[in-house]
Amino acid sequence: MVQPLFYLKESASQTAGPYVHIGCTPNFVGIHGVFERDLGAGKLYGEAARGQRITIRGAVIDGGGNPLKDALVEIWQADADGLYNSPSETRGSADPHFAGWGRSPGDMDTGEFLFETIKPGRVPFKDGRMMAPHITFWIVARGINIGLHTRMYFPEEAQANAGDPVLARIEHKPRVATLIARQDGEASYRFDIRLQGEDETVFFDI
Repeated sequence: MVQPLFYLKESASQTAGPYVHIGCTPNFVGIHGVFERDLGAGKLYGEAARGQRITIRGAVIDGGGNPLKDALVEIWQADADGLYNSPSETRGSADPHFAGWGRSPGDMDTGEFLFETIKPGRVPFKDGRMMAPHITFWIVARGINIGLHTRMYFPEEAQANAGDPVLARIEHKPRVATLIARQDGEASYRFDIRLQGEDETVFFDI
C-alpha cells in the first residue's frame, strides 16, 4: 500500500559534529581496518595523468580568524582537458588516470587541508561561454548545518577570470578576490576559506 506523501516528513538537519571524520576518514582518526585507505585521500592523479601537477593548501577560518581544526573539505574538478570524470560528461572521455574528486580533513593541530591534483582546463557554462579554470570546494564542519560550496580560481588566469560568467554574477566586485587563490610557489597555491568577517569567502547556493 502506498503511503500518502504527507507521512514523509523532512528530517531535521544538524551539524557535522565530531563524528564526520569517523565516518568519512576513519584512518585519519586512527581507526584502521575499516578501509585500506580513506576515500578521496592522497593524490588525485596517477603517474600517466595528463596536465600540470599542482598542490593546494589552505584552512577553513572562522569569524574570529581562527582555523577550524575539525573541518572536512572536498574538491571536484575537470581534468587538464576540461572534461569531468562523470557519467554525465558527454563532450568526450575524461583522463582515466585522474580521479577529479578528493577529500581532505583539516590537520588537527593547524587546521590545514592539502590536495595534490592537476590544474583543470576550461569548461563551458550552461550557455556555452567558457568558464575560467576553477576547482569546486565543499566544506563541512562543526557549526555548519548545510555543506558550503565555493570555488577556487587561479591568479595567473586573469584574462579568463575577467570573462568568467560565474564571477561576472557577483555584484560586489571586491569580493571576487575571495575566490582567487594565492600563488605559493611554482606549482603551489594557498586558498583559505573564510566563513565570516570582512573577507568572507563567496559561497554558492547549489
